[in-house]
Amino acid sequence: MDENTGARPTRTTRRRLLAGGAAVGVAGLAGCLGGRDGPVPAPEVTSDRIDDWRRTDESERAVFAESYGPVTVQALEHTRVFEYAPVADALVDTVDADGSPVVFFATRIDLRPAVDRLPAEIGRDRILSRVETAATDAFHGQLRSAGIENVEIADEGISTVRSGHTATVWRLTAEYAVDGAVSLPTGSTTGVEGLLEVGARLGVWHDGTDVIVAGGAYPTEPLLAVFEESLPNSVDAERAVTELTDAETAETLAADPAAYDEDVSQLLISVV
Repeated sequence: MDENTGARPTRTTRRRLLAGGAAVGVAGLAGCLGGRDGPVPAPEVTSDRIDDWRRTDESERAVFAESYGPVTVQALEHTRVFEYAPVADALVDTVDADGSPVVFFATRIDLRPAVDRLPAEIGRDRILSRVETAATDAFHGQLRSAGIENVEIADEGISTVRSGHTATVWRLTAEYAVDGAVSLPTGSTTGVEGLLEVGARLGVWHDGTDVIVAGGAYPTEPLLAVFEESLPNSVDAERAVTELTDAETAETLAADPAAYDEDVSQLLISVV
């Protein structure tokens, strides 16, 4: 998918509202250990590709607080969650799904006191390893919240993000269950259910001040595949979806999943 092409979504999903008022404030914990004062700044996704994604949640919380001898280290995070709007809307319009297999997350984790201010015996690598574990656990939890289950690590490597820093990057596999019903041209209704194979990418890096965590998930096969498997052989899935909703929805469900993989990859490396 070209970064400068693609129509922006015009519909809104009735179930998805920005939960800005639900954020858990951590400002009361700020500044007491020699780190940054005030709340953790939000992570920013700088790629233009984010224009087709809708922010669905934003939160701040304490990831952990652990004592290392005389020093207590706190990790505070600010997270933003996005979904690819056309897919989320298409699933609501066809099977009234609550969730989406095309999602993206960006998190900034502030360590207090700052890593470089910790006593030498505590160790930068030790702390960052603890943060990395907490970040990957949180990412798995975010995927589960989106209806994506059975997450497994496929491989691990390193990559350079746009800010010039080196990230540890994981590729993961998972599954997303589609479960609903659609109306057929005959006037009857039939169930649509099945498991979509899902791919995911997760990156973690230290930008010199904070730990940045970014990643997302996407189907590795067209979403319409589940419809094709569920509908009677005499019913063309794309035509049935077009008649039920519109051609745009059918086209979205039939889209090449490689475009979602490219989006997630480019969004990941653009987070600052």
